[in-house]
Amino acid sequence: MSLFLTPLLALFSGHLSSTAIFCSMLFILLAKFYYMTRRRRVFLVDFACYKPGDAYIGSPEVLMQCAKLLGVFSEESLAFIKKILEKSGIGQSYLPESFWKMPPNTCMAEATKETEMVVFGAIDDLLTKTGVVVKDIGILIVNCSVFNPTPSLAATVVNRYKLRSNILSYNLGGMGCSAGIISIDLAKTLLQVHPNCYALVISTENVTHGWYSGNTRSMLVSNCLFRMGGAAILLSNRVSDHCSSKYELIHTVRTHKGSDDHGYTCAYQEEDDNGRVGVRLSKDLAAAAGDALKTNIVTLAPLVLPVSEQLAFFANLVRRKVLKMKIKPYTPNFKLAFEHFCIHAGGRAILDNIQKNLELTDWHMEPSRMALYKFGNTSSSSLWYELAYSEAKGRIKKGDRLWQIAFGSGFKCNSGIWRALRNIDPAIKGNPWTAEIDKFPVQEP
Repeated sequence: MSLFLTPLLALFSGHLSSTAIFCSMLFILLAKFYYMTRRRRVFLVDFACYKPGDAYIGSPEVLMQCAKLLGVFSEESLAFIKKILEKSGIGQSYLPESFWKMPPNTCMAEATKETEMVVFGAIDDLLTKTGVVVKDIGILIVNCSVFNPTPSLAATVVNRYKLRSNILSYNLGGMGCSAGIISIDLAKTLLQVHPNCYALVISTENVTHGWYSGNTRSMLVSNCLFRMGGAAILLSNRVSDHCSSKYELIHTVRTHKGSDDHGYTCAYQEEDDNGRVGVRLSKDLAAAAGDALKTNIVTLAPLVLPVSEQLAFFANLVRRKVLKMKIKPYTPNFKLAFEHFCIHAGGRAILDNIQKNLELTDWHMEPSRMALYKFGNTSSSSLWYELAYSEAKGRIKKGDRLWQIAFGSGFKCNSGIWRALRNIDPAIKGNPWTAEIDKFPVQEP
């Protein structure tokens, strides 16, 4: 306040000339403009992944037995389900209570019960870990692709935790497995204009509501891959949270290929010939993911790669496009830019393709493969189960750089880039891997 009052008092007392006063006020306005428009740093204070109880766990063999008991799948469908489960890379994983009832009860009440158990469980763990008072949370973002009741899931969270009346709440639906990074990007944008604020991000999916009971093969795949899970993430732009936070958000890069018809329809919710609703996953899915990743990399690479890699990439581009030389496109060495990779655990085929295209080692792919094995495809929350795995292994050190890569219907590829602000204690409470991390990695089925 004195910065504004001193020149004015000096003017009235005749101690400063009008030119000096003008310069002083101009400086003050420029300083205020800079303060209001400068990029605020966004910190990840902590996150929590929900781990269901043992009562909800089942092996692929158990899942096959349940599928047979349902009496709705043909022999051809059962053979197809068995083949997918054997090749999925998923071991024992978690399914909601509704699945273990014969026949499965996929009503609205059961879907709501699943989401509340997962979401409330993750938030409770996060609040315990951070000690943050709920009244201090100014932004709430919830993403769930296929389950969007009224009132919204965001409203459900507000009601459950009695969040303040002026909270900025958003509910994202239908955005697929990449919605987690979209939520982070939205939170980042909001945190740039709302100072001294906490943002709570919830990423989840609903297996109960997404269950398919027909015999169309492309729709049966989602039954075999998706499992119950969710994550709660607390972000902050408060300077005082720098020392206590785990990570700082460096970049978010979003790519949308929805203008391409093949990409748009490769993951599509619709009715089959008998009127049963399901999500159809086409054979174009892996190709769409690869194409979207390439486009995403074009934007991301200049932001993260060292100059030497950028020059090598540009030289290769000139040879191929300008000089028309028939040479293989240059794949930048992203291992020079990142120590850790969290790639959406959508399925074994996608992970295999990404590993090959980015030339990553088995060590780099381990968090994604083990998250798929232990928890299955938990949609937008899978990235956080993967990061939790790296933390539980004691791999995250101060200064390490992390690349989260998410794919989703539409078709979208989104990237989140983080830097560790401190060494992460592998024995920290609230990690879903801690109790059994010594058993991993395991051989995938």
